[in-house]
Amino acid sequence: MIRLENISKQNGQQLLFIETSAALLPGEKVGLVGPNGAGKTTLFRMIAGQEQPDEGQVSVDRGVTIGYFNQDVGEMAGRSAVAEVMDGAGPVSAVAAELAELEAAMADPDAAENFDAILERYGEVQARFEELDGYALDGRAREVLAGLGFSQEMMDGDVGALSGGWKMRVALARILLMRPDAMLLDEPSNHLDIESLIWLEGFLKGYPGALLMTSHDREFMNRIVGKIIEIDGGSLNSYSGDYEFYERQRAQNELQQQAQFERQQAMLAKEIKFIERFKARASHAAQVQSRVKKLDKIERVEPPRRRQSVAFEFAPAPRSGEEVATLSRVSKRYGSRSIYEGLDFQVRRKERWCVMGVNGAGKSTLLKLIAGAAQPDEGAAALGANVKMGYFAQHAMELLNGEHSVFEALEDAFPQAGQGSLRTLAGCFGFSGDDVEKKCRVLSGGEKARLVMAKMLYDPPNFLVLDEPTNHLDLGTKEMLVEALAAYEGAMLFVSHDRRFLAALSNRVLEVTPEGVHQFGGGYTEYVARTGREAPGVHG
Repeated sequence: MIRLENISKQNGQQLLFIETSAALLPGEKVGLVGPNGAGKTTLFRMIAGQEQPDEGQVSVDRGVTIGYFNQDVGEMAGRSAVAEVMDGAGPVSAVAAELAELEAAMADPDAAENFDAILERYGEVQARFEELDGYALDGRAREVLAGLGFSQEMMDGDVGALSGGWKMRVALARILLMRPDAMLLDEPSNHLDIESLIWLEGFLKGYPGALLMTSHDREFMNRIVGKIIEIDGGSLNSYSGDYEFYERQRAQNELQQQAQFERQQAMLAKEIKFIERFKARASHAAQVQSRVKKLDKIERVEPPRRRQSVAFEFAPAPRSGEEVATLSRVSKRYGSRSIYEGLDFQVRRKERWCVMGVNGAGKSTLLKLIAGAAQPDEGAAALGANVKMGYFAQHAMELLNGEHSVFEALEDAFPQAGQGSLRTLAGCFGFSGDDVEKKCRVLSGGEKARLVMAKMLYDPPNFLVLDEPTNHLDLGTKEMLVEALAAYEGAMLFVSHDRRFLAALSNRVLEVTPEGVHQFGGGYTEYVARTGREAPGVHG
């Protein structure tokens, strides 16, 4: 269906692909993995025809339609979210736009004298809209948008008024509605809350076409794909199985390659020792010559490439009192909307609370109240004795000084720390080599999040309040963070849509619903087992 044949591609000085091949077959669901900068987006762009390989070819069977979703959504304004989504479905969108214009014209008193002509044209356009199955398409577009978390009001409002994250969802909905033969999805799980993620998971499982996708959410990837293509040092390696199978298989392959390499090194050392020992003796000349020739012909086994994964270890945090944070009879309203009424809630030492709730339920508000970033209208929020809090929220990334380099940002925060330990800290969070000299203003969302996290965790607080800490983090950094936080001694209160993060780190669940707040002893895994659902409002 789609074949990459002996492709090579260079990007500036970097060789991304070297004479490598892979294929995407009809109906296959494939995860594309590789470190940041390995060439995942370049590969998508080559399949979509937006870039050409330097050598080799990308061939797509005749008549195969491709839908490509990436993080660059372009300009959107001047029409509703539904119209924007339907625009991806071909000619029907132009007919829908004319229909909307004619409806507006019929209601316009200034156009009264042309009413008959407008009505006649409306009849023609409506017939064409029905012929193209437009009404069913409008319903399907709304269904997809609802699945991705849109309210009716947002669907019909101007798409230009939406934030970047919601525009991303509109662009994704457009590809899903298109239902092409092959979908290329570059990080579709970014910007989605857990409810939308679970809906998208179900949609993609039931999608009959081929799928090639990247995702920093391993749980999401695991549940959808049945094959992994890995970009590794310019090669495309295929593994049949989900992401976990691929990880196990790759680790096994590396062990085998290391053992092979060590066996060959031992054999070469023995041969070289023999040659060195006897090369000056005429009686052994023939044997020495034959061994030298043998060594020249041996194909050398390469050691496995060491993957950059640096573990982060917390310095021990100062011990807090037993009661870490308390909300007493707290009420909070925004305008006429009441978020909390008379809420009592307490975080105790060593408790790790994850906060669950549908979009707009008040999860971030709860974290802000406890962190002191928002004040209650009634009641009180208080931290306990000896509590040192670290608060991570999306806005923290906007507070970085754009003119400072990554290293200067760390130096500013910890003037007493040695250069070596700050470089180690930067390395743990994915800033190696020259990366530490990058100015903060040029950092991507993921890099900013990693830098803020590094600043917060170096001198560790004993109470972490984290609002979506894994947004923008790649799989490697996320895994490092999960392992580091699993060994963390303090209390935690966090919101996350990453189920690996939720399951690995929580030992309490606070569920925020319009009917009230429910507390569950036991972590996310027990919550799913007890309620039969993975998130509020989602029925498993």
